[in-house]
Amino acid sequence: MNTSRGNGAIVSVKPHGNTNALLLTEDATAIFGLGFGAKGKKLGELCFNTAMSGYQEILSDPSYAGQIINFTCPHIGNVGCNPDDMESARSFASGAVIREAITPHSNHRATSSLSDWLEAQAVPAISGVDTRSLTRRIRDHGALRAVLIHKDPEDSEFDLPALLEEVQAWHGLVGADLAKEVSCTEPYTWKEGIWQGSSSGSGGSGSGGSGAVDAEAPHIVAVDYGVKHNILRMLVAHGSRVTVVPAQASAEQILALAPDGVFLSNGPGDPAATGVYAEPTLASLMEQRPNLPVFGICLGHQILGRTLGLKTEKLSFGHHGANHPVLELASGCVLITSQNHNFCIQNQKLPDSITLTHKSLFDHTNQGICFSDGRPVFSVQFHPEASPGPHDAQGLFARFIKDVQNARDNQFSGRN
Repeated sequence: MNTSRGNGAIVSVKPHGNTNALLLTEDATAIFGLGFGAKGKKLGELCFNTAMSGYQEILSDPSYAGQIINFTCPHIGNVGCNPDDMESARSFASGAVIREAITPHSNHRATSSLSDWLEAQAVPAISGVDTRSLTRRIRDHGALRAVLIHKDPEDSEFDLPALLEEVQAWHGLVGADLAKEVSCTEPYTWKEGIWQGSSSGSGGSGSGGSGAVDAEAPHIVAVDYGVKHNILRMLVAHGSRVTVVPAQASAEQILALAPDGVFLSNGPGDPAATGVYAEPTLASLMEQRPNLPVFGICLGHQILGRTLGLKTEKLSFGHHGANHPVLELASGCVLITSQNHNFCIQNQKLPDSITLTHKSLFDHTNQGICFSDGRPVFSVQFHPEASPGPHDAQGLFARFIKDVQNARDNQFSGRN
């Protein structure tokens, strides 16, 4: 790879051979490579993901809306793609950056190549990039605004100064309410359970179980800020009826569904922006139903924290990977977790009414909260449902459903 000064202060990084794709970052670094996936141009915040598996699940996680994903694992695309590994209806990511060009995929579950799948998802991608060097830059200097362009080989000229101006003018993720852009628009019922043939509870080789749901089963209303399918599968697998509602559903609309518990999903963007409508809704729910069980994950965790008076802030480069150690304070156990977030609850002295339940062993950030008085309301920053894994924290779903069952029993016995 050679590096040379281009127009103005732009530094160009060009590999040997032909190029038809460009990744240009806000610090004026132009990285050229071989494009694949969809043709086109996408702006986004460049982040890195350290997971060694599950690239399709990562790319179809709605929490990546507005982001270009730099994969540190050098070999991406080896097993192709298939419909079963989708975490949402489509990919909301702005782009993908990988090291090695994709080799022909080899897996009995594959129905398409990664390149064909990305093309169908309208996501451009670039290969031939030193992704680990790029990761070090992000770690040292923070997440970078960037543009990713994939062109036809015969049209591989790029107007770098104009593109740099466009990148530097992009608003970024701070203040962006992306939850409403990835959320469903109408309520719907989810009936699919965990994958058949999988002892782990997710990411197995069979198909998702579905069918008639016990009409007497606890009813969970999941607020969709960008919910992953495996979260919904886990709720069904633990014996629940699940109704999914849009991010902007009101407290009255949620209560009209007679929930036994409310789940607050993961999602993209700035929790302060989403909180403009999400916080009043949650506050109203907890006021009208003080003993209503609530469980939040990722953005849902941040929304709960903000509703309880805590502050959130943007991390320098976020947490994106499948190997993040988290300390469970009550037990002293260390959980290996999957994480994908750019914002977090600030480290601050918590009021007596709130207890810190989990913290990151990477940077000691807040990873979980609950009410100190035992009310059945809690949340975590990480993803206990992660598909394909790790699965250390899946027991949190059982805890939530137990809270729901206890609340129902108290209600039926007249003690609520």
